Amino acid sequence: MDKRPLGNSGLSTAPLALGCNVFGWTADEATSHAILDRFVGAGFNLIDTANTYSTWVKGHKGGESETIIGNWLMKGGKRDAVLIATKVGMEIEGEKGLKRSQVEKHVEASLRRLRTDRIDLYQTHKDDPETPVEETLEALDRLVKAGKVRAIGASQYAPARLSESMDASRRGNLARYQTLQPEFNLYDRAIFERDYQPLALEHGLAVIPFFGLAKGFLSGKYRDVKDIEGRPRAAGLKRYFEGARGMKILAALDSVSARLGATPAQVSLAWSMAQRSIAAPIVSVTSVAQLEEVMGAARLALDGAALGELDRASR
Repeated sequence: MDKRPLGNSGLSTAPLALGCNVFGWTADEATSHAILDRFVGAGFNLIDTANTYSTWVKGHKGGESETIIGNWLMKGGKRDAVLIATKVGMEIEGEKGLKRSQVEKHVEASLRRLRTDRIDLYQTHKDDPETPVEETLEALDRLVKAGKVRAIGASQYAPARLSESMDASRRGNLARYQTLQPEFNLYDRAIFERDYQPLALEHGLAVIPFFGLAKGFLSGKYRDVKDIEGRPRAAGLKRYFEGARGMKILAALDSVSARLGATPAQVSLAWSMAQRSIAAPIVSVTSVAQLEEVMGAARLALDGAALGELDRASR
């Protein structure tokens, strides 16, 4: 399968990443392991999680997703076949932030849960404005030099702070961010294209956007606000039904899907894969059947007419 570089890290990923935020939440451990087996068996390799997954579930304290992945790694013998990406910085165990002590503490906890000796891509989950970027980068640089982390990435940063971080790495000869994980999809594109894509292109950052299917909206399975009632992500899905734009995008996805013999989810992800600087959109699934569908996006080539129709509908 065609692989795309993760910046200048020397690591490369297949064009679709597996989001593991649902592991231990809407996908139990057995299902999660089956999804991982199929994902890797099909030639994909980038697995994205975070130390806070899934603190939002009643009775969870965080680390549940990492633990499930660690158990899978131990029984499957597939460590060298995957790139493990996890994150630090959001609240867990009553603390949050990117101070040196916090980064050093939480990387060790992630390594224990993942049952591995290294994290392939360690990402700062959310900016910590109270901590100088130099302090965070120095901590991350030490982890890279110690072999505990192979490459680093940033997620939810303001553009100015991201630029400041890149400059600080250059000035201090510190490990630099190689990837960027923002929100980006066919519906949520304007902020990324205006504020982040230029930075990604300037600094050679590989983009692995989250919410690749807009929390499931772009799969086409939700056609009316009534369809999301009782869903775990209902609150976050409501905005896609405000105004006519969401339905206009779904209509374009239906049109292109019918012409190419694909599904809306496949077309939506293939559109993301075709955009400049995008290495691999992240998508979460709760079953192997859903995984089979989204993996088909990597085999789908959108022609100019399809790209144009989708672009016009989503502008």
